[in-house]
Amino acid sequence: MTTTTPSAKATFSSYQIFIITVLALLQFTVVLDFMVLSPLGVILLDKLHINTSQFGLVVSAYAFSAGASGLLAAGFADKFDRKKLLLFFYVGFILGTLLCGMAPTYTFLLIARVVTGLFGGVISSVSFAIITDLFKMEVRGRVMGFVQMSFAVSQVLGIPVGLVLANHFGWHAPFWMLTVFGTLLGIAIAIYMQPVNAHLNNRMDVNPFFHLIKTLSQSRYLLAFSATTLLATGGFMLMPFASAFTTHNLGIGLDLLPWIYGITGVFSMIFGPLTGKLSDKIGKYKVFAAGSMLTFITIAIYTNLGLTPFIAVICINIFMFLGVSSRMVAASALITAVPAPQDRGAFMSINSSVQQISGGIGSAVAGLLVTQTASGALLHYNRLGIVAMAATLITVVLMYFVNRMIQAKPAPQQAPVIVEVPVEA
Repeated sequence: MTTTTPSAKATFSSYQIFIITVLALLQFTVVLDFMVLSPLGVILLDKLHINTSQFGLVVSAYAFSAGASGLLAAGFADKFDRKKLLLFFYVGFILGTLLCGMAPTYTFLLIARVVTGLFGGVISSVSFAIITDLFKMEVRGRVMGFVQMSFAVSQVLGIPVGLVLANHFGWHAPFWMLTVFGTLLGIAIAIYMQPVNAHLNNRMDVNPFFHLIKTLSQSRYLLAFSATTLLATGGFMLMPFASAFTTHNLGIGLDLLPWIYGITGVFSMIFGPLTGKLSDKIGKYKVFAAGSMLTFITIAIYTNLGLTPFIAVICINIFMFLGVSSRMVAASALITAVPAPQDRGAFMSINSSVQQISGGIGSAVAGLLVTQTASGALLHYNRLGIVAMAATLITVVLMYFVNRMIQAKPAPQQAPVIVEVPVEA
């Protein structure tokens, strides 16, 4: 076993590359399961005969149940092999997605989203805990850049394919696609992934409830949770109604939506790993702050548009997602450095829970703030933009203090990078 220094050239073993790939694909399925609802929104509003408030509830139902499961799992998150924990929740997530593919009514779909959220909400936190266990802080931005690229991949491959399937075979089809892909991925994890249990050496024999309370009560953790709360607000408010806004307000045809998501995703795939590498080189907070400013500007423009040419919509989306991607990659890498080794699982579960619950509130509030006219156009979408911009500015301040706290943290608490036969990533 060897370790790298901050100045050493980052190398990864073949197994670590496998882990990065698997975790990126896991994120892809979880992210796509949520993101596909946004472009399907314009279809579901019509097919299920529901209003914007009801659709906002479909989105927030997943988020609220995911947040609840994250809190319930937090006390147990550091007591088990992370591989077993990951597989348990991923199997439940696949079953929930299967139910979405079978949903005949709005009520059934709502229940299916709750089931999916109960299991899917914990997957990201376990994944990030694994990354923190296996990769050193100096290369974590690079790792997060690839893992978070799942957002872009879901746009390039998942959402356009999902929309094509939905347009030709009905809105259930994307969920069937996810079920099949997720099953194959789960089998690969079960067979090839090694146990991730080194954290059990640091485990304290404490009651799960007290472990949860202990993690929640630490002021340094509360600062990170506060930043995460607002970090999720903007995306969860804008995304659920983006397809309806693009189609009815910006004048872009439903058949062109896959092109918008696909082209935007290609650029996100290119810039995601680059921003991750850049954050390791110049500083994660600097990349986060720059991405936040770009996000602020593009949201201000986008949410106040009227009828807009197709090319202009694509350009604005590219810059907006570049800003969002930069924020998420840098913020994820920073936040993984906050918890002590014995608290990582609990911290990540709570952090994911906080993100999901705040996002659920954002989605529910968004459904109340916007209304749909008889022609399908959305009214007051710019109000969502104002809330998202305010949240963006506040997170810049909160993440500044998170960054200072991490810099003051003793180096020994950082996780080592396990490097086998070095192979250039």
